[in-house]
Amino acid sequence: MSVDDGHVDAPRVRRRWLPSPLTVRILALNIPALGILLGGALFLGQYREGLVEAKFESLRAEGAIIAAALGESAVPLDGPNFERELARQLVRRLAATGASRARLFDTESFLVADSQGLGPAALAVRAQTLPEPGHESWFDRVVGGIDAFILRAPLNPERLPPYRENAVQLATDYDEVTLALAGEVGTALRQLSDGEMLVSVAIPVQRFKRVLGALMLTVEGGDIEEKVRDVRVAILQVFGLALAVTVLMSIYLSGTIARPIQSLATAAHRARVRSGRRTDIPDFTARNDEIGDLSGALREMTDALYGRMDAIEAFAADVAHEIRNPLSSIRSAIELLPRTEDAERRAKLVAIIYADVRRLERLINDISDASRLGAELARAESNAVDLVLLVRTLVEVLRETQAASTAGVTFVVDADGPVPVRCVEGRIGQVMRNLLANAISFSPQGGAIRIVLKRAHNEVEVAVEDDGPGVPPDKLDAVFDRFYSLRPQGEPFGMHSGLGLSISKQIVEAHGGHIWAENRIGSTGKGQTTILGARFVMTLPTD
Repeated sequence: MSVDDGHVDAPRVRRRWLPSPLTVRILALNIPALGILLGGALFLGQYREGLVEAKFESLRAEGAIIAAALGESAVPLDGPNFERELARQLVRRLAATGASRARLFDTESFLVADSQGLGPAALAVRAQTLPEPGHESWFDRVVGGIDAFILRAPLNPERLPPYRENAVQLATDYDEVTLALAGEVGTALRQLSDGEMLVSVAIPVQRFKRVLGALMLTVEGGDIEEKVRDVRVAILQVFGLALAVTVLMSIYLSGTIARPIQSLATAAHRARVRSGRRTDIPDFTARNDEIGDLSGALREMTDALYGRMDAIEAFAADVAHEIRNPLSSIRSAIELLPRTEDAERRAKLVAIIYADVRRLERLINDISDASRLGAELARAESNAVDLVLLVRTLVEVLRETQAASTAGVTFVVDADGPVPVRCVEGRIGQVMRNLLANAISFSPQGGAIRIVLKRAHNEVEVAVEDDGPGVPPDKLDAVFDRFYSLRPQGEPFGMHSGLGLSISKQIVEAHGGHIWAENRIGSTGKGQTTILGARFVMTLPTD
């Protein structure tokens, strides 16, 4: 967070009226798949080829019948060429039953007969139903435009060569007729000036396997384009519906993801810039999905941060309070020292100053240890430790290094066997030293300190018992508070900082365990109970 003349950086979040990048990405992933469907609607090559092939087969069958009739009836037995008038009559009658146009060419490439110029067909007026003006829907206009673009696009592989018809028609004007005069069936596709497809089939007219001419049948493929158009319209309608559903579902999906994340990001930014003021993180845990997990994690993290901030503030206040007392004592002693002439009294003032300085030193050391404890535990590696071996080692060290304080105190380690646990050995050893030092200070002459170690289910339990006066029942929880000091009678003031048990609790809880204090209760024999000593219990998980 940068601050300049009281101005805080604006949240680095997107404005509500701008499209969400997540929405754009979801649409970018979903819509291209529909493009395949759209591409199939625009280019129905295989479907059109099937229809064209069916049209070719139909014209071949019709042309084979007409060609057979011409070969049998329109050529004299002794003549090499058609009898033109008879050929025209046959072409007119046979072609009149179908919708195709029939043209007959002889071997000299000249046009013998054309059904379009013979009989009633020549005088008939072709009628075509046109749409009423102004009644064509926008969808039909769009689809019509797409069809026109596809059929007339210069690079479109479906574009057909134009159909041209000369005033004097010859067989050489049409490649399929030239092929038919050579004895093969020829086919061709062309495009009329109005954009319609023209389907053409040329069949050789033979008699006794001798080619006498070529019959050319042509028919407009408007029905083919109409069928392709109908399929294209159906696919475009499905595409439009699928596109609408995809867009709506994508927007809904992105909304269920983007909006909660946006809310969480805004709340997180607000928590960052609002120093000292608590900010609530939106609760989406009821969703039971990853967004809910993220919301719950952020809420827990925020609560932990605020808890840590509150603890730091309370710790700072406690430290200031605890340091203020010895400083006030030192200042008072220093102010009195120049005005005091009595040597004995001056010696007492110097002793007070020395004791308070030592107290400050202990306080600063313990405060420093407590302040860096959390960071050290987060970085430290856990190892497999046998608590029985650790306790026996600490007891031996105490006996050797603190012989005066442990004189007359008996240590008893009660364990059935090794008690392994994964922990930070140095810190758990610190907890045990604090508990043992506390038990030593309260144990009477000739008393015993018992350390009981045992396994219970998925945890280990370590109990340190002494024969001292115990803990006041109303102080069993307070003994773990920072700077709380409950010391034996006769011990000089300021010998302890009051942070030992508080640090021990912090270490144990960082390992996932628990620590508490309780009193050992016994009977006086008169139906009454009495406190036999204090008992501090620590549990640690074995997993």
